[in-house]
Amino acid sequence: MMDKKTFAVHSNAAITAIGTYVPERILTNAEMEKLVDTSDEWIVQRTGIKERHIAADNQFTSDLCFGAIDNMIDRYGVHITDVDYIIVATSSPDAVFPSVASQVQAHYGIVNAGAADIQAACAGFAAAIQLANGLLLSGAHRKILVLGAETLSKITDYSDRTTCILFGDGAGAFLMEASYNGQGDVAAVYTKTDGERGHLLYRSSLASAIGEHAIQTNGYIVQNGREVYRWAISHVAEGIQQLLERSGYTTNDIDWFIPHSANMRIIESLCEKTGFTPQQTLSSITQYGNTSAASIPLAIDEGLKSGIVKPGQLMLLYGFGGGLTQAGVVLRWSL
Repeated sequence: MMDKKTFAVHSNAAITAIGTYVPERILTNAEMEKLVDTSDEWIVQRTGIKERHIAADNQFTSDLCFGAIDNMIDRYGVHITDVDYIIVATSSPDAVFPSVASQVQAHYGIVNAGAADIQAACAGFAAAIQLANGLLLSGAHRKILVLGAETLSKITDYSDRTTCILFGDGAGAFLMEASYNGQGDVAAVYTKTDGERGHLLYRSSLASAIGEHAIQTNGYIVQNGREVYRWAISHVAEGIQQLLERSGYTTNDIDWFIPHSANMRIIESLCEKTGFTPQQTLSSITQYGNTSAASIPLAIDEGLKSGIVKPGQLMLLYGFGGGLTQAGVVLRWSL
């Protein structure tokens, strides 16, 4: 029996295109000062955030997905009408159902495709990559759209100074395809969930379902920031080390560490705990805020646009958040 600690996925799945989109409206820290008792200095010092993009009133998560896919098509000239599965990671769908993924299918006239939303909060994009990789590796599917998209502004309480400064809207898309040359991008994966801590970060609805600590807040995000921070710098740091061990790589082998952009202070603490350097780390926190499932593809794309992300580089993607859940992927970038 294979030791779980040394298990690695030898994938035949390749990432063949990427696209991103953020809404036009920008909410700056100066504007935040008019909404709640805060300041630009306080926000930057504690979170690293300077601004975030906010969806229009008539703009929803599906619209942001369309923007990211259109961007991907424009940049790479890919065809998606033959996609055979669509996965959207989101905690802020247009509706509980129909899924955002099914709206993507309809918008692009993709005839023969399965479609599903997954809800793994800020771990969602890495989890979606894991699922897509498994479907491609099994041979059940050949071409999959993977999206992380959020309109968190629609579920943020702008009277709560502890949360409203954090969240922004955005979307990212990967096209993943079966590779027939024996090479693939995903080298190793890791997942873990601490469901007993779920009440530390949640979106309220049926509050009793997540324990006696939960409160009703009209569907807004509720967070115990201090406890989530403590969990992240200990348990998430351990998960990252587990993923490295599974992959057979060390921090020195990794070209880019791309954690979920929750908060710059959390990212800095994770780097200290795991041995990654700031120079190895990509984030999207400063100009986009915490975009949950969209934060990792936004960070990668910023690296691509600046020219520092190159084909052949080794990446460690790591999402963590509501659940509380973690999902990580080590992959070889091919674009």
